[in-house]
Order: sequence, then structure tokens, then C-alpha cells
Amino acid sequence: MVIESVGVQEIFDSRGDPTIEVELKVAGSHPFFAKIPSGKSKGKNEAVALSFAEAQNTLKDGFAREIEGFDGETVKELDSFLLAADGTKNKEKLGGNVMLGISIAFARALAHEREEELWEALHREFFPKEDASKKPLIFANLINGGVHADNNLDIQEYMAVVETKGAYSESIQRLISFYERLGFVIEEERDVKRLPVGDEGGYSVNFKNNFAPVEMMEKLIFESELQNEFRIALDAAASSFYKDGNYRFEGSSLSTKQLIERYRAYFESSKLLCSIEDPCDESDFEGFKEMVEIAGGRWIVGDDLTTTDPERIGKYAEEKLITGAIIKANQIGTLTETCEAIRAAQERGVRCIVSHRSGETDDLFLVHIAKACGADGVKIGAPVKERISKYDELMRLYQ
Repeated sequence: MVIESVGVQEIFDSRGDPTIEVELKVAGSHPFFAKIPSGKSKGKNEAVALSFAEAQNTLKDGFAREIEGFDGETVKELDSFLLAADGTKNKEKLGGNVMLGISIAFARALAHEREEELWEALHREFFPKEDASKKPLIFANLINGGVHADNNLDIQEYMAVVETKGAYSESIQRLISFYERLGFVIEEERDVKRLPVGDEGGYSVNFKNNFAPVEMMEKLIFESELQNEFRIALDAAASSFYKDGNYRFEGSSLSTKQLIERYRAYFESSKLLCSIEDPCDESDFEGFKEMVEIAGGRWIVGDDLTTTDPERIGKYAEEKLITGAIIKANQIGTLTETCEAIRAAQERGVRCIVSHRSGETDDLFLVHIAKACGADGVKIGAPVKERISKYDELMRLYQ
């Protein structure tokens, strides 16, 4: 398949912030597109994301001509070309977002040529032995805190985790109903008629402490008789409240051990809390290790720590710092590296959660990656607005 041209245009994500859409034309076919999300909470080791102006200049400065005429039949071939053309550790030259957009658009062109879905093309090339019919858990962010919201919560995300027992359509409808009931409960408690929401669609209000949302969600799950299908997960995003070797948590300065004692109390007080993402700062390796030791089988998930990097995931899995890993393609910059990160986790028994970003687009590629690899979980956000299209795609692909 021969690439004729690559272009980029500016679009706006769910937060109203600028991001990019890549357009790729191949010989003998129509153009293919990829919209790239952006993240507000970022790990230090993520690939560089170029602004629209920088991306446009990069293409005009010669890379657009360099890629014209590329001829390949696999995503791996294209990504090898992109990585060689960039030649930097963190995609500083071409930009991880530009490279990912080209990678996804090319994968869509390959799938179209073979009359396949995108997930089928990725499954065949990267995950031929994985069970693509496996239904991932749904991680839905229903209450926002941290940098994603304007409230007093230090913890960034409070998620309902839905294990589908039957049809996805039925589970997703129960999730939507639960989200609405949770809103009614919060409105009644605060005597307000309209609730603010955070970057990912979760409710953004003040609570008496960081555990109170867990208590509220758990009480409502049991009252709704959903405890056999719904659980609770947290994304602490602890790097956002870590400073000078301590954690600023609920107005106090906590050591790693003190913070872990808080989490231990959370586990002891909640019957449904099953996972904590980034419980410690990305440099606090001993904290992650101790979290795995106290978790009692609950998932300790790396995101800022692992940044969808195959080497980092492999290293921290072997050192027993994590039992789960977030997969965000734009953290690393190409589909090949994304799939290598997934394989690095799977080979070590680490659970994979394919995730959205806080600044989302309506592109559905993350759902296709999740299906292709037989992901353990898919993290989408609240079932509202631009994110509902991803829930619709889940229902379509797993019907």
C-alpha cells in the first residue's frame, strides 16, 4: 500500500482544547483519518505531543515529502519507518500525536483494503493468539476530582467497574441509569438542581473527604442490587498531589507509609473497591511495591508510572510494582509500540486496561485496540456526551 500524502488539521477535544486530526491518502482509495486525544494529567515519560502549528510545520519542513511513496503492507513496517525518521527517545521531532495519527490512519487503510474492521487488522497482525471475543470490564468515571475537576477531592477518578454478565447493551443501560441515580442522590444531599461535571463527565462537587464518594457509590450499588455486577475503582493520580517527597492529601502532608495506611483503611472499609490506579507518585517505587503487598489481590495499576512503555511495563511487572497497566496509545506514539506494551503486560500476567484521555475525541480506535488484544478492561469515562459513542461501539463490536 503506497502513501500518497499526509496532512494535519486542528480540531478541538472534549475540553475545548486544540488537538489534531491526521489525514492520510493512499493510492487507489479515499482518505483515512485519525483524531488524537490529549491528556491533562500526564506522566513525565510520555511522548511529546506537538501543537497543530508545530505539526503543520513539521510536515511542511520535509516530512510530508519524505513519507510520500512509502510502500508497506503492515503497520509494523510503517511504524519502523516513522521511528527511524523521528530518531528521538520521546518523539520530539515528529511528535507522538502525529506519528500515532499516521499509524492509525494507515491501519484503517490496510483494514479497508482487506475488507476488515480495524480491530481485525490489529488482531491479525499483533494478537493472533488472543481471544478477541473476551468482554473487557468497563471502567466508567462517575465522580471527578484532582486536576480533572473544580472541587476539593485529591483523588482524580471514582469509577464504577462493570462486569458484563450478559449483553453489553443491558449492562451499559444499567450503568447509565446508575450514573443518573447517583446524580439525583448528590443533588438531594446538596439541595441543588444542576450538578457541575469534570473533564471526563463525572460529577464534580465537594465531599467531606476522599473516601466519601466511595461510600456513596457503594451504598447506592447495594441499594440498587448491582453488587454482583458493579464494583469500584480509583485513579488516585498521586503525582498530582506529590511534592518534595510527601503527599498533600486532605490538607495534610503525608509520608508514603501514611498515605498507604489511608489506602489500607479504604480496602478494609469497602467491600467493592477492587482497583487503585497510580496510588503513589511515578518516582515512588517503594510505595507501589508496598501497595501490591497490601492489596490482597486487588489491582494496583500503573499509568504515569508506566506510560504505555513496553520496557517500563516489563520492568515494573517483574519488580512487582504493578498488577495492572493502563494503555493509552498517545503516551507512546505508534500502534506497534502500543501493542508491544500490551504484550509486555500479558506475558507477565499484568492486566491491561485500554484507556481514553481526559481530552477525548469521537475517534473509536481505543475500543478496537481493546477488542483486538482481548483487554481485561476498557476505561471510557462517564456514559455521556462524546464518550457515549465509545459505549455504542462496545455494544456493536461485542453484540
